Amino acid sequence: MAVAFSGGVDSTFLLKIAHEVLREKAVAVTISSEFVPARETQEAIDFCKSEGIRQIFITEKILNIEGIAENPKNRCYICKRALFTKIKNIAAENNLAHVVEGSNMDDSNDYRPGFQAISELDIKSPLSHAQLYKNEIRALSKDLNLPTFDKPSFACLASRFPYGENISTEKLQMVDKAELFLINHGFKQMRVRIHGAIARIEVLPTDFEKIINLREKIVDAMKSYGFNYVALDLQGYRTGSMNETLDRK
Repeated sequence: MAVAFSGGVDSTFLLKIAHEVLREKAVAVTISSEFVPARETQEAIDFCKSEGIRQIFITEKILNIEGIAENPKNRCYICKRALFTKIKNIAAENNLAHVVEGSNMDDSNDYRPGFQAISELDIKSPLSHAQLYKNEIRALSKDLNLPTFDKPSFACLASRFPYGENISTEKLQMVDKAELFLINHGFKQMRVRIHGAIARIEVLPTDFEKIINLREKIVDAMKSYGFNYVALDLQGYRTGSMNETLDRK
């Protein structure tokens, strides 16, 4: 089994169980790209080393994939199709019969065109198949003493862009620096969405007071990264906020 491993809550739990059952027949496949912060990749490396799990790396320039930089509504489909095709090829080269990924039951509640690519390529989703929800995966991860049991949810940096807004390396770096700044100041579950030269910050409502208290430092930092304006989203952090403009019909 080749496990698509990002180092997040779901894929870490999936990899841990796969390795317990299959031992050396379970292999982690991690993609290093401009869409994933280096800190996330390093955490994936550290976990595999600590567990003695074989890890294969794919280095991918995702912006070179046709159609990605323009950021259409089906960007996730284009990306997943390309990346999981590569993972399938690696699995075949290493005599691994299956490719699995870590989607769970909560993921079915949002617009995720990448699921179409996963289905077309016959990628398995064991956590969804087992009807596990995120809170259950966190609880089970805690029972297993996994370091990710309380790790904040993360999605690729491209999810910070409104559909139709061009994605560039420079803008990805702006978002990455902005989010790292907030992480270093104690904010765990947050996003910095980019709208042109505007940074729209999403944090939990319980963190609003902290954001306001750090207002001047945050504004100075965001402007130093290339943003002209800095805004706090009063709805607070939520997954998939860029999908709110889509016609769900």
